[in-house]
Amino acid sequence: MTDFAALRLPADPTTLAPDGSDVRVLLGLAGGGMAHFALRPGQVSLAVTHRTVEEIWYVVSGRGAMWRRQGGREEVVALEPGVCVTIPLGTEFQFRAGADEGLAAVAVTMPPWPGEGEAVLVTGPWIP
Repeated sequence: MTDFAALRLPADPTTLAPDGSDVRVLLGLAGGGMAHFALRPGQVSLAVTHRTVEEIWYVVSGRGAMWRRQGGREEVVALEPGVCVTIPLGTEFQFRAGADEGLAAVAVTMPPWPGEGEAVLVTGPWIP
């Protein structure tokens, strides 16, 4: 049996994601984990794909955009508070914050993030 857990969003980033975004690691269970991702105004992430992890993101503040490509399908979706997006396994993606305000999202990773080597750099549409 897993113990109950509670955690307040850390004031400072816990780590830097492989895509270059600031990460505040939140809680997790056997099936998945949560994290808070943030980009500063005008910042563009590196484009990546994951080896084993799928994600669901929910934008909590700011504005920006996310590019996703899987097989022959490719799209850019506007990111703003209230927007939720999926990143299925094998999807290449990149995101950016608007020029005037940062971007922040809470994401669930399934399974939990396994560590270094999970993210693989790819070529995206924007220069980081």
